[in-house]
Amino acid sequence: MRSGINKKINPIIRKNRELTAILEVSRVLTTSFSLEKNLSSAMSTLASLLEMQRGCVFLFDSISKELRIVAAHGLTKENIEKGKYRIGEGIVGRVVERGIPMVIPNIGKEPLFLNKTGSRPKKDGISYLSVPIKFKNTILGVLSVDRIYSEEHGDVDDDLRVLNIIASLIAQFVKLWESFEKVEEEKESLRRELKGRYKIENIIGQSERMQEVFEAMYRVAPSRASVLLRGESGTGKELIAKAIHYMSPRSKGPFVKFNCASIPEGLLESELFGHEKGAFTGAITQRKGRFELADGGTIFLDEIGDLPLSLQPKILRVLQEKEFERVGGEKTIKVDVRLIAATGRNLEELISKGRFREDLYYRLNVVPIFLPPLRDRKEDIPLLIEYFLKRFNEENKKNVSISPEALRVMIEHHWHGNVRELENTIERLVVMSVEETIKPSDLPINIESPTCLSGRQVSQRPQRKETLKAEVEDIEKKSILNALERSSWVQAKAARLLGITTRQIGYKIKKYNLLYEPSAAKFLD
Repeated sequence: MRSGINKKINPIIRKNRELTAILEVSRVLTTSFSLEKNLSSAMSTLASLLEMQRGCVFLFDSISKELRIVAAHGLTKENIEKGKYRIGEGIVGRVVERGIPMVIPNIGKEPLFLNKTGSRPKKDGISYLSVPIKFKNTILGVLSVDRIYSEEHGDVDDDLRVLNIIASLIAQFVKLWESFEKVEEEKESLRRELKGRYKIENIIGQSERMQEVFEAMYRVAPSRASVLLRGESGTGKELIAKAIHYMSPRSKGPFVKFNCASIPEGLLESELFGHEKGAFTGAITQRKGRFELADGGTIFLDEIGDLPLSLQPKILRVLQEKEFERVGGEKTIKVDVRLIAATGRNLEELISKGRFREDLYYRLNVVPIFLPPLRDRKEDIPLLIEYFLKRFNEENKKNVSISPEALRVMIEHHWHGNVRELENTIERLVVMSVEETIKPSDLPINIESPTCLSGRQVSQRPQRKETLKAEVEDIEKKSILNALERSSWVQAKAARLLGITTRQIGYKIKKYNLLYEPSAAKFLD
């Protein structure tokens, strides 16, 4: 750090220094999105190239309504903590209030100069330049600089011109940083929302089969193990995959899904592993594949049974070595991904026919989770219907309910398309409903087929319940009792089996008057 200038600087040398300072500040402001780090680097650049003794960047804090130092050169942490100004207070506050630069030739003779930081024990002989950090018509803060001047030093207008340019660069960086922070906050908010949405507590299913699924999810989520989800189409494999991801330590990383049956075989390798520019006709730019995009997170490969045999060794290599090359590339790319695969096909049969590699199968099948078809978890159907009715009523601003007769028809239906078919059916019924209650006659023809109970047959049955709510409560009560018995009435364990919290199961036990006795557990009626 120089203490002063003893002789007049050559104008050409001065201009070169100024230009170098502007270019260097511009460079350091684009090295990262760290506000304090980049601004501190900018201050150090000014000190080395423009002979600045001290310098500060003040930004307006909308909460405290003060100008605070966010980056400085030549000040201690204690000095920085003291540097706070209200608008209109001192030189810094005046610059913001007026929106124009201020130059103090000798701060020792200027009563407006408050020296709040206490960084200048001897104020005589120090000049102070302060310019607004302005973006369009909005003043974001102040850039201030201490210099020791002599008459030979040069025109102060040149100094102000350079500082104004640098303040403008700082203003643009601050706005970019604010936009970046806003996007990061939105991403974090969305991540929290997704994590909440895909909690086990929010997955509908109190049947014993689904409790087994939830228990497996709890056990596998914290690990790095590959998971193979097996089940028919529409059973919720993607929902379970997302829940495992958001329950895992990788929840802040990306969740990348890919359907192996949705892309032509010739494009699959490029989609999964990316390609280099010029790797094939149409590859006009470099492109990252799904594995690269999933680095640090989870990749979900749906319909893994449809993966071509030619690509299976490359998938196996990623699982074993955590590396691959892009199509047309030679550079080996390392990735840290967790693989969750899903299929509705019989992989064992595909292996016997030579259409699926046995070694890949064992790598995928570390933790298999079998999702039951809806026909094997009929006790969950009323719960699902209640959920979908509420959702589609809200979306369509309706208040449609379902009659006990129609409910029984739907419970007895085979549901070849599983939960997806049930969801689509409820949406169609809500959208097309004229009356507020869905009757058996309103159901689609395939549900009223001879293989199911007709509306007439249902109406002849004794009505055990009069409403969907009562039917749901009856199923819920039995599910809770079953879970409590399976867990020896340890509420925390039963709650985990059901995918709910301990507080929630405590409330349900009280609601349904469930009583535990050493010899037997029963209802209090």
